[in-house]
Amino acid sequence: MSQYQRTVRVDAPFDEVWDFHSRVTGLEALTPGWMNLEVESVTGPDGDPDPGILETGSRIESSVRPFGVGPRQEWTSVIAEREERDGSAMFRDTMDGGPFAEWEHTHKFFADGDGTLVFDSVEYELPLGQLGRAISPLAVVGMEPMFRYRHGQTRKLLE
Repeated sequence: MSQYQRTVRVDAPFDEVWDFHSRVTGLEALTPGWMNLEVESVTGPDGDPDPGILETGSRIESSVRPFGVGPRQEWTSVIAEREERDGSAMFRDTMDGGPFAEWEHTHKFFADGDGTLVFDSVEYELPLGQLGRAISPLAVVGMEPMFRYRHGQTRKLLE
């Protein structure tokens, strides 16, 4: 699989940054408008609708229509892992249906003095088998502006 990584330091307390990213409202706030994200439903691990915190087992049913072009693409994310320790935390979401053949996004957070380091790592595989694998490095063309926006918004909203 191919991988994309990006890190940013946010001048905001660890607890605030972690809490913000632990909610579906954080996902909505950090997704660029050009993605045309629609969150259709959020279900907690016990089947409860609209959980406040996205715990392990939570499911997010959404769709995107990048740049308003083509049909909406369904995207189901599952919080596969989540843990918090003193001064660090992480969660991993996987795609359980969507435009990629494989998608695993690991979000890590580390207290850094009065600020927080935010680390994103995405392992992905494009559809179309061999052809998808051959052009996978080009996916960075879409990921770089997406994550640059996400990290810029994180700073704008939390600093």
